[in-house]
Amino acid sequence: MTKQTTTIPIASIILDESIYPRKGIDHRRVGMFAEHIRDGFKFDPIEVEPVPGNPGKYRLLDGAHRWSAYKSAGVTEIEVIITNLDGRDPLLYAARKAIGPRQLTEDEARETARRAYSKNTSLSSADIGKAVGRARRTVDTYIADLKAVIQLDIDLKIFRMNRLGIPQDRIAKRLGQYRETIRDHLAKMATLPNPPNADLSRGFTVAQVAEKHGWTEPMVWSLALEGKKDIERFKELNWGLRTWDQWEWNDCDKRFGDDWPGRIPAQLIAHILFYFSKENDLVFDPMAGGGVTPDTCLAMNRRCWAFDMIDRSETRPEIEPHTWTANQLISSSANLLTGSKEKPDLIIFDPPYFDKKASDYDEKSISGLPKKEYLQFLEAFFALLKQNAKKTTRLAFINADWRDFQNKPASEESRKGAILIDACLDILNKTGWWHTHFIQAPMSAQRFTAGIVSAMQKKRILGVTSRYVIILK
Repeated sequence: MTKQTTTIPIASIILDESIYPRKGIDHRRVGMFAEHIRDGFKFDPIEVEPVPGNPGKYRLLDGAHRWSAYKSAGVTEIEVIITNLDGRDPLLYAARKAIGPRQLTEDEARETARRAYSKNTSLSSADIGKAVGRARRTVDTYIADLKAVIQLDIDLKIFRMNRLGIPQDRIAKRLGQYRETIRDHLAKMATLPNPPNADLSRGFTVAQVAEKHGWTEPMVWSLALEGKKDIERFKELNWGLRTWDQWEWNDCDKRFGDDWPGRIPAQLIAHILFYFSKENDLVFDPMAGGGVTPDTCLAMNRRCWAFDMIDRSETRPEIEPHTWTANQLISSSANLLTGSKEKPDLIIFDPPYFDKKASDYDEKSISGLPKKEYLQFLEAFFALLKQNAKKTTRLAFINADWRDFQNKPASEESRKGAILIDACLDILNKTGWWHTHFIQAPMSAQRFTAGIVSAMQKKRILGVTSRYVIILK
């Protein structure tokens, strides 16, 4: 922590209430200080820190009443100590400074302790107590309910990740916890499902149980379907099981996965799992997007390790953040599962389609790559998948023909700008993957309104609803 004393304009200083430990300013005290200033009394410098992300601005750490008095007295520049906290909590630092001539009230101490713990749950009661001038046991009473909520949140995250077969060391790293902490939490996993299971046994629906206990629906489904065979799971979920090689649904099952660009039906993932994996198999999804695959794996009792470029540690702790780049893939021999010795039984690869909805994805998405670079990425990625597969590993590649049919009659379309599914097959074969099944899984035509359909027909435009699930070994 570094400090320097200097003179700065009083207008550059702000009172940031998020780090101010008191409930307000005592205006009688300010008035008294202002009189002293006019009489020539010299106060100690107030203490400030630079406002993060706002150059030239400073926020108060100590001396709010003196600062207010200087403003009241018409002073334009004041002497300050500029402190760089080097990562220390500014609220607790300000609280510690407040312990002096005027102690924090009981309400102020309680509120400061709760705000500090809510922002940083790694803080100990002893550390908070030193800052607010209270005993550790007193602080424990201040934050007991917050601790219970946060501990339950951690329990649920660990429960979900553990159900998906994610190892303890990876859970610890993802949640920023010690491995011993994860081990202690895992000891609760046997009893954690008891309240939801009790409600399920009383006839409550999965949706009702999920809402009551703050669980996600896929987590509750993993309890409701425990011990059942795959066919029974399909029946309970009200998913008709397709017996032939054409899988078609009008809509995605909103119970599984987040609202996400290019979202695929959980029913499609469930069919891949039913035909090409068995219970407890390890499924790998390198571009998990809205989380349909891990959610469906929970319901179907498969392990799942998933990655995506968007980090959502609070809502999707089971999806690890990772961005695949062409240069990294071409030069890399890394393990897809980042150091794990285990290789997946099934890989589900549903990449963002070329150009389609590129504006909806992150700017680093491969969807916005030029055609040549997009195909080069696929080749490098398929090669890396092959390198990380075992002889029995299946690859489920989900993709569609891409044709630039917008505002163009079918007879005028050119192959030059298109990426058809046979181009992907050529690359798959080139990298050592050979298909065993070619399944049609068309997208719903309901995304086209009657007006759009009429306009397309008048211009002889041939739209695209084709989509394929290609199973390879």
